[in-house]
Amino acid sequence: MRKVIGIGETILDILFRDGQPTAAVPGGSVYNAMISLGRMGADVTFISETGNDRVGRMILSHLRDNGISTDSVNVFPEGKSPVSLAFLNEHNDAEYLFYKDYPRLRLDVTLPPVSRDDIIMIGSYYAVTPVLRDKVKELLDAARQAGAIIYYDVNFRSTHASEAIKLMPAILENFEYADILRGSAEDFQNMFRQGDPDIIYRRHVGFYCPQFICTDGGRDICLRTARLSKNYPIDPIPTVSTIGAGDNFNAGVVWGLLRSRIRRDDLPDLTEADWDGIIQCGKDFSAEVCQSVNNSISREFAAGYRK
Repeated sequence: MRKVIGIGETILDILFRDGQPTAAVPGGSVYNAMISLGRMGADVTFISETGNDRVGRMILSHLRDNGISTDSVNVFPEGKSPVSLAFLNEHNDAEYLFYKDYPRLRLDVTLPPVSRDDIIMIGSYYAVTPVLRDKVKELLDAARQAGAIIYYDVNFRSTHASEAIKLMPAILENFEYADILRGSAEDFQNMFRQGDPDIIYRRHVGFYCPQFICTDGGRDICLRTARLSKNYPIDPIPTVSTIGAGDNFNAGVVWGLLRSRIRRDDLPDLTEADWDGIIQCGKDFSAEVCQSVNNSISREFAAGYRK
């Protein structure tokens, strides 16, 4: 069975609405996708770190309850598990405050073995921060050597926009490793001061990674590949929280690859019909998550979608 291996942060998201806390859910960009894929029955391993505290134990329990291997989660004895406060506005979009107290030694774990056509998911600041770069590159090198698919979600927030120049070598290196690259118009605005998907693909992405997906909130999803240029409209839905929307779009795309048994060597030759099915999975997962305060698809949705 093909494995999905993700690397990213774990965090406890505390959601506020009208100034009052309304929910507390384990999260993290890649983490949210891992939980959804675990619920779909995929063989999932997560590489991460958490504190030896009550929050850390909640997160480890949540991973295991969703069938995800925690053999590569480093539980650090010093420091505390990270927490974020997410303040939802009238559109159910979130503004964040992060509280982090990491130890000096980070991500002291043995990486899991990678096999051909496994899917490796990286993303966010975790994929470019200098303190973790060696470990991330070790995983990417193993993936490239094995012939695995590397899926990179840029997820470059405005809080790091001032670091864009300093982080650019790692960002572009990730572009080069990636087999599928996904980002939002806002991510590219933060990195390149550019939000037009065609210009982004032509100037910044296509040379490194031919398979490119650009999302833009409730606007069209733009797919650009060496042989296809297509926009997919978003169906309007009532939202409760958009926190996990992009993360679960990623999970849906990966599920689409697994469901259609698409291998790494198949990617350059995918047809429009192939991509239609893959993007639809991403849209379905994302829409499901926006209709609850949870960061991942529900077990009920997963059970119905697998049929």
